[in-house]
Amino acid sequence: MKILVLVKEVPDTYGDRKLNLETGLADRGASDPVLDEIGERAVEVALAHADAHEGTEVVAVGMAPEGAATTIRKALAMGAGSAVHIVDEALLGADLGLTARTLAAAISRTGFDLVIAGNASTDGSGGAIPAMVAELLAVPHLTGLSVVEIGDGSVAGQRPVDGGVQRVSSPLPAVVSITEALPDGRFPNFKGIMAAKKKPVEVLSLSDLQVDSEDWSSGLSIMLSVAERPPRAAGVKIVDDGDAGEQITGFLAENRLV
Repeated sequence: MKILVLVKEVPDTYGDRKLNLETGLADRGASDPVLDEIGERAVEVALAHADAHEGTEVVAVGMAPEGAATTIRKALAMGAGSAVHIVDEALLGADLGLTARTLAAAISRTGFDLVIAGNASTDGSGGAIPAMVAELLAVPHLTGLSVVEIGDGSVAGQRPVDGGVQRVSSPLPAVVSITEALPDGRFPNFKGIMAAKKKPVEVLSLSDLQVDSEDWSSGLSIMLSVAERPPRAAGVKIVDDGDAGEQITGFLAENRLV
């Protein structure tokens, strides 16, 4: 079985997060880049299956600038056998549509039985890429799984719903997205880190994937303006000198809260 895992480099969750006021894009230099935690969990799901089923191939797939190679190799250090790194300057600021189109092209080129992804990245939090990729690949998509069961020719799982748990299943090939209910990714040991340096990483461009970013220019999201969030203003302090009720009523009325 060949399992592809979508991974992404994101600004450190616990670091500063800022927008570049000139481009409107995330300022990637504001904090250390890391492999997205939900992506690590997706890698763990694939590796757990590979540990128990000999012959399972795990491939990490990421779309990121050239400098993200080290981050993507963390998936290899965890245990993935190889990686696909999509690098192209035309992808800078790509919206969900172009991102999904590019990832789907890379997945089709690589070949797959199952694609595992996080339900949403911690930077953009779009939450739509797995479903969009599945649509472009014309395969079933099991969304937001808290349990994943990979079988011989099928995948199943469960997701929480109002009042209970919903069981879902699908034949392969398929795409699944997972939630943070799945286990944390394993910590790479020294042996894994050294082995990752020798594992193959295929670097692909839009030209290699036969994806023309210009074809999507009419559908791309356009940032019209961006501004830094203003500092929080001081609140109104009401001191009870016998007329606090009137002051509160006046404040609520002035702000159209009553």
